[in-house]
Amino acid sequence: MGTADQSGWPDPVEILNIDGTSEIVLICEHASNFIPEAFDDLGLPAEELVRHIAWDIGAEGVSRALSQLLDAPCFLGKYSRLLIDLNRPTDSPTSIPELSEATAIPGNIGLAVEARQERIDRIFTPFQQAVSAHLDARQKRGLPTKIVAIHSFTPVFLGEERPWHAGILFNKSFRFGRQIIDHLSRSTALKIGANVPYVIERASDYAIPVHGEDRRLDAVLIEIRHDLIGSADRQARWANYLADSLRA
Repeated sequence: MGTADQSGWPDPVEILNIDGTSEIVLICEHASNFIPEAFDDLGLPAEELVRHIAWDIGAEGVSRALSQLLDAPCFLGKYSRLLIDLNRPTDSPTSIPELSEATAIPGNIGLAVEARQERIDRIFTPFQQAVSAHLDARQKRGLPTKIVAIHSFTPVFLGEERPWHAGILFNKSFRFGRQIIDHLSRSTALKIGANVPYVIERASDYAIPVHGEDRRLDAVLIEIRHDLIGSADRQARWANYLADSLRA
């Protein structure tokens, strides 16, 4: 597949509450399943594009609500992660996946170098630059800053059930991560895990290592099981859970 038509490209990032007073900066890379018309849905039927392979179901709603509750800046990705994953280094094999879970992505197979670079230039780089510029400005002003990335995960992955309601992922920010886990576990009946169902690794993650650890900022990634945040009221409930824990 060649390069895309120049029309139909929205901004790759939506920024909420840029002047918010919270020390928390929210990042939600997989908020959208949008694919420009020129990509012909990457050769996938419509039912595949509402599955978790195309976005993090419920994560946008949680992020929007949490941004309001905390008065926190929030950065939302506006394209499907099937085009390019905003939380992967561009040299990662899963940056532009040819296979997601067990589903082949025809429009990503045998992608030309130019087409790959176009997605980096139009989607990945502007999103990361927007986050970086905001964090640079905060650090110049001496504002305390912690990064919280919001994601969701499937209850079952390749036939394996995942028993957690949520996972708090961290690497260097052990204390921050444990504080969130401890508060959520004490204040709710939820099963919260540490570094599940994934772990943070520089080779396969971007926001926490690059925007967080490279700046010596506390940074965690929160994974919520997507069947728990499939509606607006459930998203609001989880935003309240997280707001209470982050305030604590």
